[in-house]
Formats: sequence, C-alpha cells, structure tokens
Amino acid sequence: QVQLVESGGGVVQTGGSLRLSCAASGRTVSTYGMGWFRQAPGKDREFVALITWSGGNTYYVDSVKGRFFISRDDAENIVALQMNNLAPEDTAVYYCAATDLVGEVRIPGEYAYWGQGTQVTVSS
Repeated sequence: QVQLVESGGGVVQTGGSLRLSCAASGRTVSTYGMGWFRQAPGKDREFVALITWSGGNTYYVDSVKGRFFISRDDAENIVALQMNNLAPEDTAVYYCAATDLVGEVRIPGEYAYWGQGTQVTVSS
C-alpha cells in the first residue's frame, strides 16, 4: 500500500508554469504506474499523464502534450508534473494516483491509491 501527498498547486497567470509534486510513502513509486489526473468543477475526473513502473514510459492527454511533463525521482520517491504555458482551461484540482496495472492505464477506476489533490488556478 502507498500513501500519496500532492503539493505545488497555486494561482498563476496564463502562460505561466507550475511544478506539482507527489510524495509517496509506504512503497516506492518505481513499483507502480503513477498518474496525474485533474477535475474541474462540474466535470469528470480527467487523465492528464502517466509514467509506467516498467521502463518509465510516459503518456499524456492530447491537450497537454508538449506543455506538461511527468517525471519520477526514485531516490526521493517523488513523482512530479511540470506544467508550462498554462491556460485557464487547465484550472482544476490535480490528483496523483498509483496503479498496480501494467501499461497505458488512463481510467481513474483502475487506480487504487489517490492523494488528496492540489488546486491549480490559471487566471486570464
């Protein structure tokens, strides 16, 4: 089992950057597929990015490709999401999650472990 705690959210202007961190305890992040999701008010939780435990392959939702980058620091047991060129439509609560499943896992229900979320607000 793993416990996840996100940090790094905040308010930023359009075009700005933020770096979210997800600190894990109880088990190493390298043994899970680690994903980032987001949920805006009135909308479903949406897949944003994934880094797989085997090989460290990365996947992104089309709307963030080239702007967001997921990475993993096995020594610190942290997964980060670097977000650049932010836009108002990126405003949401961002969640870190872990899955035991292998491969490109994009469905929230396939992640067993979740953090509490961190708010990202992009002002226009």
